[in-house]
Amino acid sequence: MRLSCLPLLAALWLPAPLRAAQPLQPWLDVAPAGSVLKLPPGVYRGPAVIDKALTLDGGGQVVIDAEGHGTVLTVRADGVTVRGLTLRNSGESHDALDGGLMAEGNGLLIENNVIEEALFGISLHRSNGSVVRGNRIRSRAGDPADRGDGLRLWYSSGNLIEGNDIAQIRDITVSNAPRNRFVGNTVRDSRRALNLLFANRTLIIDNRFERNSTGIIALNSDGIVIRGNRITHAMDPSGAGVALKETSAALVEGNEIVHCAHGIMADSPMHPLNRIVFIGNRLAHNVTGVYFYGAKGGHMAIGNTFLSNLWPVIIIGDGDPMNDVWWGNYWDSYEGFDRDGDGFGDQPHELLAYADRIWMETPAARFFRNSPVLELLDFLERLAPFAAPTLILRDPSPRMRRSP
Repeated sequence: MRLSCLPLLAALWLPAPLRAAQPLQPWLDVAPAGSVLKLPPGVYRGPAVIDKALTLDGGGQVVIDAEGHGTVLTVRADGVTVRGLTLRNSGESHDALDGGLMAEGNGLLIENNVIEEALFGISLHRSNGSVVRGNRIRSRAGDPADRGDGLRLWYSSGNLIEGNDIAQIRDITVSNAPRNRFVGNTVRDSRRALNLLFANRTLIIDNRFERNSTGIIALNSDGIVIRGNRITHAMDPSGAGVALKETSAALVEGNEIVHCAHGIMADSPMHPLNRIVFIGNRLAHNVTGVYFYGAKGGHMAIGNTFLSNLWPVIIIGDGDPMNDVWWGNYWDSYEGFDRDGDGFGDQPHELLAYADRIWMETPAARFFRNSPVLELLDFLERLAPFAAPTLILRDPSPRMRRSP
């Protein structure tokens, strides 16, 4: 059944300014389960709760305004569709997760909505098999730490988050929520674009993360796939394009990571049989291209392109550098030749640390890196080393041509 003007018929005869003040909840209460409620254009008062399966369609011309109280719209039923609404002016409580939309049902469709001036954006709590698509989400102005999460998934799995435009938020937080997919989203001007915690088997594909403090950070999240994303301008001093900690069996493939403090950061896999694999990524104009810490190794870097990074690779730890596998990467600092024309260098590419070890091993000395004194010391070390340099990595088959 399609409902367009059955509830509150008398209100439609009032002047527009008066119609704009009517509450939304009575419209939801009288709509039968399974119906399509297509609201007349205008402004409606929230907060409001949907407690039955129905479609709420604003057609892009309906505003729901909570006037600074609580969450604008709450869904507490399965099979609900929320489409074409503008949700704004939530409350200000971080503890209550005041925001635009709180969803607590399964099989939901949340698409083509605008969420603005809301502390949190969209929260999925114990929501499985839902789709969040084509929404525009903004938190409030101010320090990123004082904002709410643009998207929050908590104990929710099997959801598709696709094609959303998200900016000016704190984080996207995925906590205790495995097997979710993030496809084709844009996240910018925020703190952490994507913050995973106990989010095993998450797929992160074809997203754009721009001007965030950190692009993707994953903690205790095994079996994640990060593929085809563009991550740029994550220049917070402690930030990174991709950061993996206590995470095993991860695949980072075909990403473009440009102008970040660290392109990729990772410690060693938690299980000795697992590997963290980096394939076909383009790391360019970063302060550090790749930063590995931990002595156990367990990384595989294959077919990546390193261009114009201040330091291509830093490895902290006392383990054997041969515990990591490097093969077929393009290095803009490689000085060998390809006499047989097979596309790979005749000699391995070795990265050695001379005076660089001073600031690598002594964090307080990083302030002086690239200073004239350390540059001179590094030059003298390379010219006539008074101690054996430290081998950082060896790529036995460096590529001669970079990826397009």
